[in-house]
Amino acid sequence: MSRAAFTTRSQTALVVGTIHSPGALKKALVLKPTDVDLLELRVDAFADCPEKLLRAIPGLPVPLLLTVRHPKEGGAAQLSTVQRRHLLRQFLPLVQWVDVEVRSVELLKEEIAHAAAMGVRLIVSDHHFRSLPSQERLAEREALARRAGAELFKLAATVRTPSELERLFAFLNRGKAGSLSVMGMGELGQVSRLLFGRCGSVLNYGYLDQPQVPGQWEASLLKRRLQELFEADAP
Repeated sequence: MSRAAFTTRSQTALVVGTIHSPGALKKALVLKPTDVDLLELRVDAFADCPEKLLRAIPGLPVPLLLTVRHPKEGGAAQLSTVQRRHLLRQFLPLVQWVDVEVRSVELLKEEIAHAAAMGVRLIVSDHHFRSLPSQERLAEREALARRAGAELFKLAATVRTPSELERLFAFLNRGKAGSLSVMGMGELGQVSRLLFGRCGSVLNYGYLDQPQVPGQWEASLLKRRLQELFEADAP
């Protein structure tokens, strides 16, 4: 990988802690406001008792990101589109961001429009658990996200080799500053999350109690490590 490929940007990386289990919710409720920048409500993981999350929201210390994940992209429950619509509508008034997958933007276009009318910022995400697609395919997926109104395009893909890491970094590096959230999963996931966070990935995800996928950092530790990288490069 050429040294020239690694350009850095001044964009400050934000760290997202994911609430995807009762244990993660318990951890979130005792966080300090400086531990993470946002908390992701994985409502699909609480679909059998969303009231538990609703009751907890006033005690959460940072802005909130809403996700009701599609079953084929890591969703915790086999939710129908009707169920996902209901949960999105229920939680949208309480959050600052919402995440919808590329595969779901047509199915959930009314909810996306409702979020926009409320001033909720839109992330459109794409997940590749088995392999890293070509640059052309990734560009096509991003174009679909932008047409849906995405402020941020979030891309998570498995990276197993330095060559795949370079390819994923190239996708981040070609994008407009402040418009992408990119991360690796798997063997080189932790390396990718530090590198990409330092070099322009806006939202960088970590776990609160247990990892969801291989290659994640604990969220507050990820925030500290990224801060150290930015401070090391400060004049």
